[in-house]
Amino acid sequence: MYDLVSMLVVGFVIGLTGALAPGPTLVATIQASLTGDWKTGLKISCGHMVVEAAIFLLIVLGLAAVAQPYTALIAVTGGIALVVFGALTLRGCRDATLTVVSQEAGGKAASNPYMAGLLTSAANPYFWIWWLSVGSTMVIAGLEGGLVLAGAFMIGHWAADTGWYTLVSTGVSRGKTIMSDRIYHMVMAACGVFLILFGLYYLSGVFFH
Repeated sequence: MYDLVSMLVVGFVIGLTGALAPGPTLVATIQASLTGDWKTGLKISCGHMVVEAAIFLLIVLGLAAVAQPYTALIAVTGGIALVVFGALTLRGCRDATLTVVSQEAGGKAASNPYMAGLLTSAANPYFWIWWLSVGSTMVIAGLEGGLVLAGAFMIGHWAADTGWYTLVSTGVSRGKTIMSDRIYHMVMAACGVFLILFGLYYLSGVFFH
């Protein structure tokens, strides 16, 4: 179903839709960047990746085998979750903002951005919902073509996280606005549409394979 390039692209775009969405990790990045360190986004991304790497290893080293009899169910769940996350992204994009003003919270996050990235990810219930549905589905789908394809999904996913959070921290640390809220809403809306269309495409492959 996927080759190396398509899995990298899918991982990147799906990862970008998650990174762009307002959440504790994005908020921590903006707040910590108020101290002027443009590398904050990269550091927070590293903490975020530690949690995801652990999940990825769990799937690869055992959970994929346990889930093998339920692959079809997992695939359907993942496809539906993509559509649902896309719809939620469309619904929430109008109120999304990149403006965060909290110097006190920023100081706490900046003191250890690696830990901030790890904790904001691990403590976010939507993070786990995403991994129990979309993330696990895509990794298992990649494993059908070998470990390299599953790894390609993660590389694309992490490239999106790292790129976006670093872009945000670079802009905030220099006192600049990454993009207006209007453009941000448009980008998020496009991401929501992509998730819905990809979810429908994925479900069509499950039912008509």
